[in-house]
Amino acid sequence: MKHESKSTNGSEDPKTKYPQPPFPKQKQEYPGVEAKMKPKADHGQDTYVGSGKLEGKKAIITGGDSGIGKAVAIAFAREGADVLISYLSDVEDEDAADTAKLVKEAGRKCLVVKGDITSEAHCKKIVQQAMHEFGQIDILVNNAAFQMARKSLQEISAEEWEHTFAVNMHAMFYLCKAAEPHMKPGSSIINTTSVNAYHPSDDLLPYAATKAGIQNFTANLSQIFLNAEKGIRVNAVAPGPVWTPLIPATKWQDADIFGENTPVGRPGQPAEIAPAFVFLASDESSYISGATLPATGGRITI
Repeated sequence: MKHESKSTNGSEDPKTKYPQPPFPKQKQEYPGVEAKMKPKADHGQDTYVGSGKLEGKKAIITGGDSGIGKAVAIAFAREGADVLISYLSDVEDEDAADTAKLVKEAGRKCLVVKGDITSEAHCKKIVQQAMHEFGQIDILVNNAAFQMARKSLQEISAEEWEHTFAVNMHAMFYLCKAAEPHMKPGSSIINTTSVNAYHPSDDLLPYAATKAGIQNFTANLSQIFLNAEKGIRVNAVAPGPVWTPLIPATKWQDADIFGENTPVGRPGQPAEIAPAFVFLASDESSYISGATLPATGGRITI
């Protein structure tokens, strides 16, 4: 596991900025937790410095306990936003508590809501709690996702296929629908798609299909809102392979070489993805809607 330091001019080579595979062999039960990851992921907790880009804004972030969602929550808080993080189960309590602690240390409020976003009623509850505590919703980040690596079509059960769509797509629809009436002009919805929308992995058929659907949903909803003069922008971020608990929990067979096949030669870290969400949530991207911002470790998306 290689990891080199900064070059003499103060810049960092993206290939060696973070640990490179091979990593230790490892496997976790779904959904996975941060503490068991080797190496540990970087969420920007020691490096991200805000500059007031989201001052006074209120955000909902699904999957905010770990991985990309955690890094986004930290960055949003340090940019001045209060955040609600949602997550799935008791297993993730410790990760969610750590995210909440980091948000509060940034001087912002953090609501923590546990439950299954495949339930429309729970999605409505998330929005209701945000409105009750914050009085407004300015940013909705649909980030939570499910995947499971399978080597063949026959290994994918109908239940797993349906569950993948329920988590990755249905919940996004439920949350957008519930949040829209509360979002004023200037608000922003950001959906997490994937490099799999462009280059689907042959062991992630259901997941890759949902990520392509998320990209289409993003583009379509952006036009609906623009045509209706809602003033709500809808965009997406397409990460490449990123080192999160989902990897040793769902792709454990290849976790040791995860991200090796990118041009950068390693997986991304959550801290490297969060700034894309900050940009799309801020007024700096006021002329951008219906777009997907790739953060793919050099993988081409055209």
